[in-house]
Amino acid sequence: MSKQFVDGVLAKVMAHDGVEAQFHQAVREVLECISPVIDKHPEFVKMKLVERLVEPERQIMFRVPWVDDQGEIRINRGYRIGFNSAVGPYKGGLRFHPSVDLDTVKFLAFEQVFKGALSGMQLGGGKGGSDFDPKGKSDMEVMHFCQTFMNELFRHVGPDTDIPAGDIGVGTREIGYLFGQYKKLTNTFTGVLTNKGLDYGGSQARAEATGYGLVYFATCMLHARGMDWKGSRVIVSGSGNVAIHAAEKARQLGAVVVAMSDSHGYVVDDRGIEIEEIREIKQVRRGRIAEYASLRSSAQYHDGPKGMWTVPCNMALPSATEGELDEAAAKALAGNGCAVVAEGANLPSTQGAIQILRDAGVSFAPSKAANAGGVAISALEMSQNVTRLAWTFEEVDARLKKIMNAIYDRCLAAAEAYVGSQDLIVGANIVGFLTVARAMLAQGIV
Repeated sequence: MSKQFVDGVLAKVMAHDGVEAQFHQAVREVLECISPVIDKHPEFVKMKLVERLVEPERQIMFRVPWVDDQGEIRINRGYRIGFNSAVGPYKGGLRFHPSVDLDTVKFLAFEQVFKGALSGMQLGGGKGGSDFDPKGKSDMEVMHFCQTFMNELFRHVGPDTDIPAGDIGVGTREIGYLFGQYKKLTNTFTGVLTNKGLDYGGSQARAEATGYGLVYFATCMLHARGMDWKGSRVIVSGSGNVAIHAAEKARQLGAVVVAMSDSHGYVVDDRGIEIEEIREIKQVRRGRIAEYASLRSSAQYHDGPKGMWTVPCNMALPSATEGELDEAAAKALAGNGCAVVAEGANLPSTQGAIQILRDAGVSFAPSKAANAGGVAISALEMSQNVTRLAWTFEEVDARLKKIMNAIYDRCLAAAEAYVGSQDLIVGANIVGFLTVARAMLAQGIV
C-alpha cells in the first residue's frame, strides 16, 4: 500500500506545483524513503500527515523598491516561506541572488524542515530571500535594499515565530542592516536573526559551523569504512563560506585538499591547497579562484567548474550550489575510487548522480543531515541571546561536534531499523519525517 500511497501524493504535488522542479526532487526523495514508515503507521495516512507536510503553512511574496547610488529606482521581489512549525518556530536562511525564485525558496524551506528536525534543536523549517544581487553594489545600496526588505519582512518574523539567518549573498553585512531595521521598527532587541556580529549577539563558530559540521559528519562516515582524514585526497567544490571552512577543518585533520572551485572554474594543487590564500582571494579581495594558480607554481587552473569531479580523490564535499554534481560527475568520482561523498550545499547532487554513487558503493550523506551544523549553531546563538550569555569558540565547537555525531548515529539507527541497511539518505529522511509527523499528530489538525 505504501508505494501506491506515496506515488499518489507525489502525483498530486506535481500536478499542483507543475513548474517547481527542485521542489519536486526534494519531495520525491523524502516520499520514496518513508514508504517503510507509512507501512508501520496507518495513523499517519488517516490523519493525512504526508499531504499536510508537503504543503507550506504560509508563503509570502512581496515587492522591494529601493534607490541606487545614481538615484534610480530599482524593484526586486522578496520571499519568505514558513513550511512547517510543528517542532518549533520557522528557521532558515535568506538568500540574495538573481537565481532566487519561488521554486528555489520552496524547496529550500522544505529541506529545512527535516534539517531542523534532525538537529534535535526544536526548530521548524522556513526559507526566504530575493532576486537582488549584492555583488557589485555599494554598502549604501545594500543597506537601502535590506532596510526596504525588512520593512515588509518584520511583520512576519519574530524570535518565537520565524528566525531568519544568512545564506548565499547574505553575510554579516546584510544581517547587520536587516537587524538594525528590525530593531528600529519593533523597538525591541531580540534574537530574531542569527548570523549576527559578535558585538551584538552573534555566536562564536557560527561562520565555521556548516563547514566544520560537514567534516564532523563525514568523519563518522570515514570511520565506518575504516578510513581517516590523514593523507586522504579531498576535493571541495565552491570557495564560499561553507567550502572554505570545510576545507580548513579537513586540512586540520590531516587531509590534502587537492581541488576547489568557483562559478568560473577550478584549481588543482596536488601539494594541497593553501586555504588562507583562497580565503584572501575570495573573501577579502572578492576575486576569482583563477588567481590562486598565479600564486602557486604547483597549481593549475581549469575553466568551467564541472571538470573538477574528474580529479582523483578519496572524498568529495560538494559545497557550491544546487545540481552541481550530475551523472557524469558521479561516474567520474566512482571510477576514480572516491569512497565518500557528503553534501555541504543544499541538494547539490542530482537524483541520477546519487543513484550512480549508491550503486557503486560510495558512502553518501544528504545535505539535510551533513550540512545541519549551520542550523544547529543558529539554535545555540538563539540560546545565548535568551540568556544574555556568550560561549567560547571551544565550547560552541564541542557542542557542534556532539550534535553532528548524534545526527549521524540517529540516521544510521533509523536506516538499520526500517530497511536493514546503512543508507544515510533513507535514515535522514525517516528520522526527520518521524520527528515532524509525531509533533503534527500530537497537535491535531492545524
